[in-house]
Amino acid sequence: MRSPAWTRDELLLACVLVVENDWNELRESDPRTQELSKLLRSLPLHGDAVKSVPNFRSIGSVSRKTTDFATNHPAYQGKPTRCGRLDREVITDFISQPSRMVKAARAIAEGIRSGELQQIPEQPDEIAEDGATGAEGRLLARWTISRERDPKLRQRKIDSVQHLGQPLACEVCNFDFGRFYGALGEGYIEVHHLLPLHISGPRETKLDDLALLCSNCHRMCHRGRPGESWRTPTALRAEIGKAVG
Repeated sequence: MRSPAWTRDELLLACVLVVENDWNELRESDPRTQELSKLLRSLPLHGDAVKSVPNFRSIGSVSRKTTDFATNHPAYQGKPTRCGRLDREVITDFISQPSRMVKAARAIAEGIRSGELQQIPEQPDEIAEDGATGAEGRLLARWTISRERDPKLRQRKIDSVQHLGQPLACEVCNFDFGRFYGALGEGYIEVHHLLPLHISGPRETKLDDLALLCSNCHRMCHRGRPGESWRTPTALRAEIGKAVG
């Protein structure tokens, strides 16, 4: 069995070390390299069988990956190592939006160290139709989708809205399931997190962090585009305004 190709999530965790090291590679003797090797081997991405592969995310392979990032940075003066398209995309993302990418990498690392991410099963919608997972990677998408499907959290949000006497209508397009479907749709609405994990970090969700959306608007809030994988209801309303304006 061969060691699998690096995923975006793994690349984020490696690249953030290079960024924090002033875009310099990390040697095998560096404790950060050794710690990252251990962390990558615990990611719930490739299954348990791959952990028996001797060089799977070994300290040496992690060090070489940091070399790829360092030598393929546009400011590097020497000869770059060969790297893949995804590596170059991650480099570009860290250069163009460093704060966002650093926060995403740290959120993934914190979720793994806490053990929370290992407990979340794969979610059907964590990969978009085109196979992309957004700039922040697959694991944060999985984590977010899992949180939004928490029935207790959804019910708490619905109860809070109904307690105020407000309708269960989409906050973007005002669609009301009960009004359109009658008794079948009564009490139904979907819940969306206003702040993605790469911004909020792992934390207890407050009701003010949630928005009520119809199924279509919820999907559009999550639908990824190059360099983007998340939008707020306000941003989605702006998209609708441009489309119909």
